[in-house]
Amino acid sequence: MNKNSRNIVIAIVVIIVIALVVWFGRGSGSSAPSATQNPLGQVQGTSTTPLPVSETTKVSGSLSQYQNAELGFAVNYPSSWEKADTNNGVQFVVPVDPSQVSTVNRLEADITVSSAKCAFPPVTTVDSRSTLKVGTSTLNMIAISNDVQGRTYFNRMYSLQQGPICYFFSFSYVALSPDSKGLTGSNLTQAKNNNNAIKSTADSQFTDMVKSLTFVAPPAGESETQAAPAKR
Repeated sequence: MNKNSRNIVIAIVVIIVIALVVWFGRGSGSSAPSATQNPLGQVQGTSTTPLPVSETTKVSGSLSQYQNAELGFAVNYPSSWEKADTNNGVQFVVPVDPSQVSTVNRLEADITVSSAKCAFPPVTTVDSRSTLKVGTSTLNMIAISNDVQGRTYFNRMYSLQQGPICYFFSFSYVALSPDSKGLTGSNLTQAKNNNNAIKSTADSQFTDMVKSLTFVAPPAGESETQAAPAKR
């Protein structure tokens, strides 16, 4: 084989190799990563998981309804509460009137939905245990309180197991030490009374929110029998 013929053969081989690389590159790039649906309706298999789809509607002058079709539930809550969606539920921050003499540092209510078995956190002392009937469902409840270095902590938690899904409701209250605000005498007494009233009101509203729990159907996907086959 002369030199020119050898060069032609080499050129043809190079062209064939390039064509094969381009062909297989297109084939692998055209197929999108498979997306799987977890029990909570969130799409996985993409680079980021979007927040669950939710909506809020006004129920009355003082109540709003939070509905999350992706996580399959709806609750009524005081419209004054500040709502924020999370990756697996919703968080409500309960505002505290700054004009009141108090040491309340945090009032928060959270709803978390997970594909797991419900379990309360391990604690040494539980103030009370009970159950709460909501429709045909029965929720378990524990309440915990503690005082550490002058701070007061209180938590009330409800849990409901629905098949493989756990609905978990948590109310958190934290009050700072009166010394941190320099309260003495009548102001100290007033702060303690206001703290108890604020906690009691928010705790009652939280339980009312849990009592309003209803389940909603998640968005329906497209029937596979109606879906057109992908064109190749």
